[in-house]
Amino acid sequence: MLKHELIHPKINEILGRAGHHAKILIADGNYPASTKKGPHAEIVCLNLSPGLVTVAQTLRAILSAVAVDAVNTMGIPADDPYARHGEPPVWDEYRQVLKQSRSRLKLEPILKWDFYKAVESPDHVLTIQTGDQALWANVLLTMGCRQS
Repeated sequence: MLKHELIHPKINEILGRAGHHAKILIADGNYPASTKKGPHAEIVCLNLSPGLVTVAQTLRAILSAVAVDAVNTMGIPADDPYARHGEPPVWDEYRQVLKQSRSRLKLEPILKWDFYKAVESPDHVLTIQTGDQALWANVLLTMGCRQS
């Protein structure tokens, strides 16, 4: 029986094959998952209905299962109308998830078009498509190394 929170068999399988520097995208419900992905990436759909499941819920489960070296959010371009509102509220939720997981990692935004390029990398192994309706809720994780 698994001891961590992540019990999805396909996600565990993909993460088990992945190594250091592999990229994991946890995508919100608006992300174009079928077209913006790496050449080796698999897609796992967890978008049951609007709002289920969320990126934060998925992030919590992934952090319980694998070491992570970096957590990148999709940064908002200055010319986007949403940029006037400051950071998306969901980013604070991610900070809380990181804190609760005892991670010292900081959220690092990557501007939207550079974020897409990072996802399209050959290192991208997994997209988890959620039903999250929050705007700018995408998170790109870079896997780390097991320390013990």
